[in-house]
Amino acid sequence: MPEAEVLYSDVKFNRDKGNNDGSASSAADTTYSAVRILEKQPSTELPGSQQQSESALRSKVTSERVAVIVLSVLLAASLITLGVTWGSCKRCPDGWEPHGGKCYHFSINKATWTRSRAECRCKGGYLVKIESREEQAFLEQKVRVQMTEEEDKFWIGLTDSGTEGVWLWTDGSALDSGLSFWSKGEPDNYKGIDTMGENCARMGERGRATDPTCWFDKSCEDPHKSICEKPEDPNSLRI
Repeated sequence: MPEAEVLYSDVKFNRDKGNNDGSASSAADTTYSAVRILEKQPSTELPGSQQQSESALRSKVTSERVAVIVLSVLLAASLITLGVTWGSCKRCPDGWEPHGGKCYHFSINKATWTRSRAECRCKGGYLVKIESREEQAFLEQKVRVQMTEEEDKFWIGLTDSGTEGVWLWTDGSALDSGLSFWSKGEPDNYKGIDTMGENCARMGERGRATDPTCWFDKSCEDPHKSICEKPEDPNSLRI
């Protein structure tokens, strides 16, 4: 039940004094001026309106949350796509295989050692220089699966054509004896086919257990496959 509000205004009581002769006075005149009783009116807003307002507010908040979630998902998807794009940037050109910061090309074109070196230079690289046991093991496994016969070996960038027995890489650096992987009995500088001897190195061994010692000297004029290498692209982006 609504609460009533009572407002009193200018309430006045008048009482007559007794007559001089001692008779009783007339009844007292009581004056009520502007006495109002106001009932507090119930709120014109229906309960349902308040609920609708609260519901609209919750709906707005929910919509904002959904929008934030959608934007977050889209942002995450964009970052993933961007990451995939960066990660897919090629570290090596087509036909070259990345490994250990280098790119390797296993040429199936058979050519002399000198011609093979020139072809590597045309590709922006050089005949491979092997600088670690790990690199040698990687290359040995690669050439093994590509060999189709015993003599199907690959030129590497090593030669002693300048001075017999002094093996140098194509960049002019000397072979480290601690990182040489000659097969047993090699190099032997056999001159039975080429009177100039065998002054260039090739690698690969087919038909036996994995063995890193698979270098052989051979006449530089014999045609063989070859291994080129060059550094990975420093401008490539990876994640």
